[in-house]
Amino acid sequence: MKILKEFKDFITKGNLIELAVAFIIAAAFGAIITALVGNIIMPLIAAIFGTPDFDGLIWTLNDAVIPYGAFITALVNFLLIAAAVFFLIVRPYNGWKARRAVAEEAAPAEPAEEIVLLREIRDRLSR
Repeated sequence: MKILKEFKDFITKGNLIELAVAFIIAAAFGAIITALVGNIIMPLIAAIFGTPDFDGLIWTLNDAVIPYGAFITALVNFLLIAAAVFFLIVRPYNGWKARRAVAEEAAPAEPAEEIVLLREIRDRLSR
């Protein structure tokens, strides 16, 4: 029964639950970014270059078909997803973090408890 208690403790630890929630949210966000790239950015590329993907590009070598266009499409998708994540998440988050750091630096630090007590003693003695 000790092993079941240990397993229960492991499962109910905050870190594991937080990790599971983060994974689920990341998967959902991945679907949003994939939809953005597939439904908005790639059609814009198709409007500019005439095709949304390069899957039709192949190279034949001794009756072996090498579909290098699929690799190029995957590479372009990766770069577009990375750019979307950078511009929609990383840059705004870094800006928010920088503004927060400036605000924390600007706020005056409260004096230590000893200083407060010494000031109170001084004020009472000066009366």
